Amino acid sequence: MAIENTVRDLEDTEITLDKLSRDPEAIYSPLRRSSPVVWAPRLDMWLVVRHADVKAVLGNSKDYVTGTADSLIWQAFGENMLTTDGQRHREYRPPDLTGLFMPRNIRQRFQAATETCIRQLIAGLKSQGGGDLRTEYAARIPVLVILEVFGLPSEDERLFRRWYNDFERALSNHADHGGIQSAASLAVHEFHEYFQSKIERVRRRVADASLLNDLLRLAQRDGLSDEDVRRNALIIFFGAISTVEAIILNTFWSLFQHPQDKQKAFADPEYLRAAIQETLRWLSPVQSATRHTRAQVCIGDVVLPAGQTVNCMLGSANRDGSVFEDPDKFWVGRPDVSKHLAFATGPHLCLGRNLALLEAQTAVWELAAAFPGVRQISEADILGHEFRQPHALEVSFV
Repeated sequence: MAIENTVRDLEDTEITLDKLSRDPEAIYSPLRRSSPVVWAPRLDMWLVVRHADVKAVLGNSKDYVTGTADSLIWQAFGENMLTTDGQRHREYRPPDLTGLFMPRNIRQRFQAATETCIRQLIAGLKSQGGGDLRTEYAARIPVLVILEVFGLPSEDERLFRRWYNDFERALSNHADHGGIQSAASLAVHEFHEYFQSKIERVRRRVADASLLNDLLRLAQRDGLSDEDVRRNALIIFFGAISTVEAIILNTFWSLFQHPQDKQKAFADPEYLRAAIQETLRWLSPVQSATRHTRAQVCIGDVVLPAGQTVNCMLGSANRDGSVFEDPDKFWVGRPDVSKHLAFATGPHLCLGRNLALLEAQTAVWELAAAFPGVRQISEADILGHEFRQPHALEVSFV
């Protein structure tokens, strides 16, 4: 099949960012049946929508790479563990760094701090009859927790949130608005200045149990520069924020839509854990993972030229009926839930996924314990073509 014919025959001019933000499944469902690999000219990229194809692309770092000039992560942050492959990626993400984020280590080192941060936020909510769970709770938790994990002052929460808001816009900037990129570049510069001062402070004091101390220890061992540390710390910081916020909000929203599941999840931590996993599948907080073709490749019978942007649609893969029984149903305890790709897969499987799960579990459990009658009091639109969640979730605590 000729490349030009492949593109012409499979292109879909109706796919837009606005439609993906508002109702992605309306686009994905017919594509999974008829055109699982489709060229979206208005996005200037290929979309891969079936579970098997998404998994294959993400697992193949030989033919599909992360770090090119077309990568929004590269444009915003430069070279780091998310924009490199092969040997350089292994240098930035060695096995012992991955080990720091394994479940047992996460629980031992960060569970108490996570619980403290969340309980302090809840204490501040007790004088209120309700509010927006996003701005007053879910959006604050990941920033406060990651500051604690890195041994940085909680007073810097607003500064990090401002930087993150600029980064989030840049990582969704498929329309290439110059002002968005400029704001993100300034925020990156400010972060590097800030973080270098923290690196120098750590070097002047006795080693502590912070993740920053771990990164500096590994960098010294592996010959990485302070700039390497700063770039990878930035990814760890800001990769966690949107995902954690969205998991918390999406879990609450899903449970509000399913009262029987809410009642069980609020009473049983194991049921809540299963509900979070089903939320990750059913309402994926991160909708896509982008790769770029190193050379001409084939996905099924579709030929893609070299240098193409390939967006693996995680949200679509997680609704694939060939993998998940009754995929549009929110089914806590479904036997196939472990196959979801909400954290991606392959070499770039989300490093902080276990910390994210700990934060989400603790956030929902502690709020339910403090306000067992919490309920949603207004409609919430679920939006986002890249990061998907309610933009506000108004609740009553009584």
